[in-house]
Amino acid sequence: MGNVSKLQAALNGLCPRCRQGKIFEKPFYSLTGFDKMYEFCPHCGLRYEVEPGYFYGAMFVSYAISGGVALVIGFILFYLANDPDGWLYVAVIAPVMIIIAPINFRVSRVIWLHYVSGIKYQPDL
Repeated sequence: MGNVSKLQAALNGLCPRCRQGKIFEKPFYSLTGFDKMYEFCPHCGLRYEVEPGYFYGAMFVSYAISGGVALVIGFILFYLANDPDGWLYVAVIAPVMIIIAPINFRVSRVIWLHYVSGIKYQPDL
């Protein structure tokens, strides 16, 4: 596969240590398995959940992503719809949050693994 950068590995959902094995078993658009992670990297054997409750921290990343998306949508509604009633903000933002939930779940875990966990890249694996 060659030398994969950290950003490429994160965007493709690859292991932070070998940058070759996949983190998730199914694609994000799978209705019944978007949250299924491999316990160990299929290529190098890295255990993804280093300790019990390891991915609680990813919830903060997810919260930040959701807040940012809601804020951007809110500003767009404010300026394009000339500050509509509150129900319109809720009617637009709530479904968007539900639609992006599977993507947000995965992205937050990948960010947590690649940029917060401290797992070092080992290309020889």
